[in-house]
Amino acid sequence: MEVVYDDVVWLDFDVLENFMVDVFKALGVPEEDAKIVANVLITADKQGIDSHGVGRLKPIYVERIQAGIQNPITNFEIVRESPTTAVVDGHNGMGHVIGYKAMKLAIEKAKKYGMGMVAVRNSTHYGIAGYYVQMAVDEGMIGITGTNARPSIAPTFGVEPMLGTNPLTFGMPSDEEFPFILDCATSVSQRGKIEVYARAGKEIPEGWVIGEDGKTRTDTEQILEDLKKGKAALVPLGGIGEETAGYKGYGYATVVEILSAALQGGNFLKMLTGFDEQGNRVPYRIGHFFIAINIEAFTELENFKKTTGEILRALRNSKKAPGAERIYTAGEKEYLTWLERKDKGAPLNHVLREQLVQLRDEFNLDQYKFPWE
Repeated sequence: MEVVYDDVVWLDFDVLENFMVDVFKALGVPEEDAKIVANVLITADKQGIDSHGVGRLKPIYVERIQAGIQNPITNFEIVRESPTTAVVDGHNGMGHVIGYKAMKLAIEKAKKYGMGMVAVRNSTHYGIAGYYVQMAVDEGMIGITGTNARPSIAPTFGVEPMLGTNPLTFGMPSDEEFPFILDCATSVSQRGKIEVYARAGKEIPEGWVIGEDGKTRTDTEQILEDLKKGKAALVPLGGIGEETAGYKGYGYATVVEILSAALQGGNFLKMLTGFDEQGNRVPYRIGHFFIAINIEAFTELENFKKTTGEILRALRNSKKAPGAERIYTAGEKEYLTWLERKDKGAPLNHVLREQLVQLRDEFNLDQYKFPWE
C-alpha cells in the first residue's frame, strides 16, 4: 500500500543529492564517502523507496553522528581474509560506505574465484539493501546481502521485539530493462514505512504491528514510541501466529540474524538496542553479509539473462485475478517509479521540507534556495 501525501513539492534529484553530500561533509564525512552515502539515499528516492531515502537524512544519520554514536570517518578494517572470503570491522563508521566497500571486495573475489563473501561487524544502518546487490548485477553477477538491526520483530507466538527487520536481498541480471531485485524486510512491514505514514499523518494498516496484548495496532505515532520501549513489535512476514505462516518470516529473520552475527563475531538481538544497561545511547554495532556469485563461472552470462527474462515475462503474462490490472515481478515497480520520477525529482511533504531548511540553516549551506521558499 502506497502512502499518498496531501502536500508535495518535487525537488530535482541532482540538487537533493548534492545537498545531502554537503550536509554529510559539514558533519565531517570525507567527500568521497559523503558521495557514496548520498548516492545510496537518492537511489532509494528514485525508486520510490521513500522510507529509506532523504527522509532518513536528519532523524537517522545526522542525529546519530551528532549524538556521537556513529563515526563520520569510516575505518574499513579487514580482520580476516581468504581468497574467497573476508571479515570486516566497520568501527561504527558510515554503514553505506562499509556496505559499498564490502560488496566491492566480494565482487573482486568473485571475479577471480567465482564467488566471494564478506561478513561485517560493528557497522551502522546501510540504507536500501538493494543498492548493494545492484552493484553485483552491474558486474554481471548475482548479488545477495542481509543485515540485522535493532530489535523490532516479535517471534511467532511472542510479543517482545527480538529480531531486526533483517532483509534477505537478492539481485539477478536479466535481458530486460531492469534486473530482478528482491529487497524486502522479513517483517510484514518495517519501521521506515511506519515513519512514512507518520509523516503523512495516517494510521498504518492492520496486521503490521502487534501490541503487548497480542492484538494488532494501527496508532502510528504511539507505535513509533512504543517500538523504542519494547511495548509494540513488528509482525513477521506471513502474519500473526501460524495460520498465515508467520513462522516463515520469523525463520528467515533468524537466518539473517545468524549470518549477520555468528560468522563475524558480531552483536545480535537485544545487544543491538542502541542503549547500554544504564540507558545511555551507544553505537548499534550491527552486522551485514555480502555475497557475489560470478555467473560466468556457471554458464554464459547472456544465457542466464535470457532464461531469467523468460521466467519473469512468463510470470507477468500468466492469468490475472479478476479485477487485477497486471502482474509484477520484483524490481519492476521500482523501475517504473524511476521512469515516472526521473524528470520530476523526489516528492517532499511539509515535514521533509522543514527538515531540509533546518539542515541548510544549521550548516550554513546558503547556496541552496529551495523552490517552495
